[in-house]
Amino acid sequence: MGAMSGVGRGVAVVLVGLMSFGLLGVGAPAGFAAPDPTDAPAPPGGTVFSLTDMGTPAPLTFYGAQGTAELTFPVPRGLAPLTLNATVELPVNVRSGALSVTQQDRTIARIPLPTTDVAPIVIPLAGAAIADNSVTVTLRTSLVPVEGYCLDPTNPLRLTNAAVTFGGDEQPPATVAEFLPPILRRLTIAIPPKPERAESDAAVRLAAAVTARYGQQPTKIAVVPSVPPPPPAGPFERQIVIQQGDDVGLALQPMAGEMPNLRISGPEGELTNQARLLSSDLDRLALSSTAVVGPLRTAPQLPGDVTTLRRLGQPVVSAVALAPQVAIGIDQTRMGRPAKNVRVHLIGSYTPLPAGVSARLLAIVGGETIDTWQVDDRGLIDRWIDVPDRLLQRYTTVGISLDVAGNTGRCGEFQPLTLTVDGDSAVESSAAVPPTPAGLQSLPQALMPRTLIGIGPDAFADTVRATTIAVALQRLSALPIDTAVTGIDEALAGKLPAVIISADGWDQPDVPLPIRADQGRLTVDGTSADGKPDTLTLAPELRYGALQAFHDGRRSLLVATSNGAPDQLDALLGWVSADPRRFSKLDGIALVGAPGQQPVVVGLQPGVTVSASGSGNRILWWAAGAVTAVAVVGAAFSLLSRNRRRSGGTDDG
Repeated sequence: MGAMSGVGRGVAVVLVGLMSFGLLGVGAPAGFAAPDPTDAPAPPGGTVFSLTDMGTPAPLTFYGAQGTAELTFPVPRGLAPLTLNATVELPVNVRSGALSVTQQDRTIARIPLPTTDVAPIVIPLAGAAIADNSVTVTLRTSLVPVEGYCLDPTNPLRLTNAAVTFGGDEQPPATVAEFLPPILRRLTIAIPPKPERAESDAAVRLAAAVTARYGQQPTKIAVVPSVPPPPPAGPFERQIVIQQGDDVGLALQPMAGEMPNLRISGPEGELTNQARLLSSDLDRLALSSTAVVGPLRTAPQLPGDVTTLRRLGQPVVSAVALAPQVAIGIDQTRMGRPAKNVRVHLIGSYTPLPAGVSARLLAIVGGETIDTWQVDDRGLIDRWIDVPDRLLQRYTTVGISLDVAGNTGRCGEFQPLTLTVDGDSAVESSAAVPPTPAGLQSLPQALMPRTLIGIGPDAFADTVRATTIAVALQRLSALPIDTAVTGIDEALAGKLPAVIISADGWDQPDVPLPIRADQGRLTVDGTSADGKPDTLTLAPELRYGALQAFHDGRRSLLVATSNGAPDQLDALLGWVSADPRRFSKLDGIALVGAPGQQPVVVGLQPGVTVSASGSGNRILWWAAGAVTAVAVVGAAFSLLSRNRRRSGGTDDG
């Protein structure tokens, strides 16, 4: 989902060897419950972090008889890695095998692999050198097939449920630069119960910046009142207190026998700037217990209408297999704006084929072939491909595959082919207004590079809601999102895209929402064939919270509101934040939650856009989660059931 940069960006896994795109989701045999290594007891003074906690959800995969994976993971100060605990899943027809761990030219460990198909494994890591608060090791597998059988090059050895056991104790930070650790389980931001606008702004900016810093790590971020003081932070947790006042800067606040917290303070015009230090490159230089930063700028460098795969985070994509496939990611959040008319100039190479074997190259998006061409004896790729606008998502994966036909013989007789797409391949696009795709899949790119967040008079509660939304949006983005907290009227009057939080209801008649409610009367724009609104009168009146994303004719808006049920909006935001993957899969124009039910998505038919006018739009309802979610609005929504479909939001990221 996002780029991996900076300390604590998590775990980077680079797979080398025989790879096959699209087969990484193969699970354990049916009925097998894989043990969770994080449940294993840690040694005295030790700590266990899963690879997911450290930033990567993917298993380690090893293809072919000789497979290789490079693993990098962060190491908090005071800790040292002891073991990598995992469940090993062997490919079929394996008689025996071994796994080795090396670091540069030094062997850390070499152990035999279990002979059963699925078994726990403990891989020693003691003695691995730590550099820049991280460890990088190379894992290699050697497999011997059963006599008379060949290893399937598309069926890898997998290490799942992987976790690292650390020895030692976390050291408390002594300077501002050390305050945020490489692995952060939870950040608590404390603000006054009745915050000033600058305090709300600093809290939201800080939450988004920390989310961007930790990338794939599932760091929990909470905003709490500073009075009474929150309980002390636990291991691998941090607390930051934001206070508007005369004192300027960041300062560690010692806590007797506990982890110190960080106080960020300053007058109204300085407070936000001081909070920016933790997300800037200057934080590494804050080698004291107190630091005051000068003016900082947060404008990201956007790639423009013409960029390259390298600038989109893909320096080179390569695969080695009998029929190699690679995946190119078109990430609109890296473009910093909604895109359309996307074209990719593929530059690369493939292994020339021997006589008697033919092949063709295919470009595939969302299971649909968008281009195909024959190979030649030069082994070079130089071709423009167009990605249809109707297939674009927030993250769009373009699969390039080399399909081979002919007699490839027994194992070892036909050598694997290499398929490579160079990072200098050009990517052209133009800005999409209104965004493509529409609705929730247009976020956060339609809100970039800078978005206003309008909050209401209940400043503390709305700051909590704004923080939840900012964190959810930032988790989707490879680039930092710059936010500015304002009032609702100011945000609506501005020209920038905006997030509006109006928890008690919507009283902006100049900006009609796609879904509206008034005294039990529910209005949904454009469900009728003639484009007129459909209305339903519900008894008793349905109370709901909603997130609605649309283009108002000038810019994109995300509105968090309810029909007089702010608690229901809070429950909906809690559902979104409980699993970082949920928001990425939503592809309608609104997410609606009612009491006692799973949230429901209001979806769009292909090729339809939604604006504030609602004219000519066609909208349908479908479940965001379990089938039971359809009941969120009860039988009253049976009128719309002709348009209901199952959840199937694409997440190509």
